[in-house]
Amino acid sequence: MARIILVPVVVWAIADGQLRLAFLLFLAAAISDGVDGFLAKRFGMKTELGAYLDPLADKVLIVSIYVTLGITGVIPLWIVILVVSRDFMIVGAIILSWVVDRPVKIRPHFVSKLNTGVQILFAGLVLAANGYSNSYSFDAAPVLTLVMALVAVLTLLSVGLYLAEWVRHMGSAEAGH
Repeated sequence: MARIILVPVVVWAIADGQLRLAFLLFLAAAISDGVDGFLAKRFGMKTELGAYLDPLADKVLIVSIYVTLGITGVIPLWIVILVVSRDFMIVGAIILSWVVDRPVKIRPHFVSKLNTGVQILFAGLVLAANGYSNSYSFDAAPVLTLVMALVAVLTLLSVGLYLAEWVRHMGSAEAGH
């Protein structure tokens, strides 16, 4: 819940040009996510609510940061559209499967978990590079370009895997009726 509550503050910091603050808040969110996951696994504190809130918090944070970074011109709009469209397509496919009474269970693929991790890494690197750009003489552009390309490839691969699984599920549903 804390990560979800933190989202508007991070968005405000980015929109206000306070990218160092946005990076620190983003880092706090990432650390709290790691600690939360560790505690849940280590001490058997997993809950059904947590199982829903954790990926929701990740997606709300990622989508909000990408959209805000895109609107403010910090990252290219095409990467924002790609990342956000993937999530809308997946949610839309799930809703459509419910509407036609053929609910599909989506289990995250390894590629999708890797994709989420790389999306988070890219957002953190962008915030750090722009928030601390005057502090160091390191040119982050090549690293950012490489990680952004990796985000694009993994996002396309992930949506392709989900789409293939959904089409297979919906096709088998048609054959069963």
